[in-house]
Amino acid sequence: MKNFVAASVLLVCLVVAAVTAAQQPARRSADPPPPWAFGFTTPPPPPGAPPTPPAAAPAPAAAQPAPAPDTSQHKLAGSNLSFTLAQVRDTYGPADWFPGDHPAMPDIVAKGKREQQVLACSLCHYPNGKGRPENAGVSGLPYDYFVQTMLDFKNDKRKSSDSRKANTNRMIAFAKAMTDEEIKASAAYFSSMKWTPWIRVVETNTVPKTRIAGGMFLVLEGADAGKEPIAGRIIETPEKTEETELLRNPRSGFIAYVPTGSVKKGEALARTGQCAMCHGANLEGLGPVPGIAGRSPSYTARQLYDMQSGVRKGVWSELMKPVVEKLTADDILSLAAYTASRPPSAGQRSN
Repeated sequence: MKNFVAASVLLVCLVVAAVTAAQQPARRSADPPPPWAFGFTTPPPPPGAPPTPPAAAPAPAAAQPAPAPDTSQHKLAGSNLSFTLAQVRDTYGPADWFPGDHPAMPDIVAKGKREQQVLACSLCHYPNGKGRPENAGVSGLPYDYFVQTMLDFKNDKRKSSDSRKANTNRMIAFAKAMTDEEIKASAAYFSSMKWTPWIRVVETNTVPKTRIAGGMFLVLEGADAGKEPIAGRIIETPEKTEETELLRNPRSGFIAYVPTGSVKKGEALARTGQCAMCHGANLEGLGPVPGIAGRSPSYTARQLYDMQSGVRKGVWSELMKPVVEKLTADDILSLAAYTASRPPSAGQRSN
């Protein structure tokens, strides 16, 4: 029955993709990857361009003693646990603030594999699979889709349009070093948890000034704080900067600032493209097709662009190719804004 459902959905999606491609006007985005979606402020250099020369080295400073390790214990509201920053950032066993929020983690999720340099899945994607804008929310993804995605990484069918995005290359290396059993265990774990509200979408003409740390936009504070035009971008920032950046709080979500009017435009595009035929009536997924409601707009925009540019391949990407090939950069932004604004039905959003 499971295989029959998957085959039926696949057939429907093939028909929808063909019809949608035929209905779209003859256009295709020639824009470079949108830098905001990949965690940058400027686009990548064009293919074949010489590398940017390195900045001049600063004058050597006087040697300073290494700072003493921070051994203070940190806490989060709602958790009876405490951890040092070193424990929070442990790449092979990061802090789990709320062990009651999720099932028991398989070793590959909780600890990774030190010998093969596979970091714990729970470090970047969190134990609850919510993830952050610079990576991906993976909880609630269908088991078969999750496995196929990891195999696509493993078989060099999934890369990034922006070569500067280093964590995509790390995912490729992790997938290649994972066994099929470890991939299936992580898929079973993350697919067992429902996707719940995580993103608050705000339409606006101006956004807080930000800095970028590890591919994530963080709101500037103090004398550097202020506003700037949104200028055709989506800026996704933590609700609580310190809790996300330093303590990796898996209950603290994100704000996505999107251009005024983009949600309505994205809704019209989604209807024209018949997104609901494959992703479900509420865009929460259908059979092996993943839900896209309430997920990171930065991630969604990256995937649409990667599929359009051809660096993301595989079964499901090939189905999407006719749908995305004629989208403009503004179309991609609007679709990402709209899908992020759609509240998933399971539960209330955490802050």
